Amino acid sequence: MMRATSDKMMDLLAFNTTPIALALLIISIGVYVLRRRRMNKTSPQPTPSTKKADPQYTEDAYYAIEPLNNLVLANTLPLKIRPFKPTYHMTMAIENNPLSDLIAMDNSLASRCQTRKNLIETERHEVLACNPIAQPAVLELYTWLTSTYLPTRFPTVYTLTPTHLLNNETHDSIPLHIAPADAETALEILGSNIDTEFFFMLPCPSEPSTKYRLEAFLNCTPSGFNTRSKLNLLLSQIHTPVPGYAQKLEKSMDRYFASLPVGKCVKRANWGISTTGDLFCLAGNHMSPEELEAREKRQVVEEVDLETTVLRCERQTLHRLPRTRALVFAFKTYQYPIRELRDEGSGEELAAAIDGLGKGNVPDITVYKRQLVWGDKVKAFLRGEIDA
Repeated sequence: MMRATSDKMMDLLAFNTTPIALALLIISIGVYVLRRRRMNKTSPQPTPSTKKADPQYTEDAYYAIEPLNNLVLANTLPLKIRPFKPTYHMTMAIENNPLSDLIAMDNSLASRCQTRKNLIETERHEVLACNPIAQPAVLELYTWLTSTYLPTRFPTVYTLTPTHLLNNETHDSIPLHIAPADAETALEILGSNIDTEFFFMLPCPSEPSTKYRLEAFLNCTPSGFNTRSKLNLLLSQIHTPVPGYAQKLEKSMDRYFASLPVGKCVKRANWGISTTGDLFCLAGNHMSPEELEAREKRQVVEEVDLETTVLRCERQTLHRLPRTRALVFAFKTYQYPIRELRDEGSGEELAAAIDGLGKGNVPDITVYKRQLVWGDKVKAFLRGEIDA
């Protein structure tokens, strides 16, 4: 283009060779060249969001579920998750997880589902919610789970018919189709037939593209927080009470959520100690610095009942729905009596991890996890120094 422009200017020069005209032409050529150079230097470069998706992750993964044809649920024990380490460091700590392994099943399914049904009936406002913007995402997950994932992955537990999915453990008949406006009903049905919680995260329209907001949830096993109070909050706002999150994880979590491709699933696990053993726990598993200060002023001494004290772990997964592109954060809660940890020989390992909460990159996690309340007594029990 620059060569063609120069040729045209030279043609004009042949008809007008006055000094003024010549000077104007030279200036015009110089300005044009400078503009072209500046444009080339400032042209936007490709960003990660414009790069081609990783070819190993596609929507096909959602329909290539590996079946567990020989699963005998009655003989399938709950997973034993032992994610604690001698020194606590706040990291994402994620690993790849096949979509086939999205949901874990065990012989507690029937009893857990009955507990979940009761909670949905008595605590509905606390255990599920759906904003209008999240209805398509909820229904997308519901349709995929009932029509594809559950009957394919667990054919001995769920039987597919033309109109319904039969739960052979609870004997419920699950409709395959839900009206678009009945997303809460879809959450209720999932909550009554799967022992897994689901959080639906969507991009926040008023924030940068990396900011995701909680728009719907099903959570029958909250661990010391009110899930309803988290609705409409950004990922960073949900984690505001967690010490060190803003400094250690916020930016990397936002970037990871925004870049997770369709077809990829990741998992992680966490752990804590609960002194009540309640699966449905709206308060009591966490503590703020203000609560600690108030307790110290009143010289409160909390009695720790070792018989009800459990190691509480969550098996967490994250994946993106292919059509609505909503992110689904899911988890299943496991609880293990601390006597089980001591009897199996993991007592000293857990005790060391309790000591290690204050030795890592976020020492204040000892307050948040209430280690200052239960730590000494639980460690003494795990090390065989006292009995329950």
